[in-house]
Amino acid sequence: MNAPVVVHHPSSAGGRAVTINGEIAGLARDDSDLIEFLRRAGLYDCEYALDNPNWVEWRGGQAHHYEAPQ
Repeated sequence: MNAPVVVHHPSSAGGRAVTINGEIAGLARDDSDLIEFLRRAGLYDCEYALDNPNWVEWRGGQAHHYEAPQ
């Protein structure tokens, strides 16, 4: 099963692209941005889903880290 939310690798300028069910949700610069994207998609109490791999897949970097690669 693929997670419906994908947080992509950090960009060179910082922040991470977020897709929900294959649709671009935006660029998250921190967990609060990510939570807002999930809320707009109709997911509530979603802060608990951030570390659940059935809901969120973190690609190309540590979970909850949004800084540009060094």
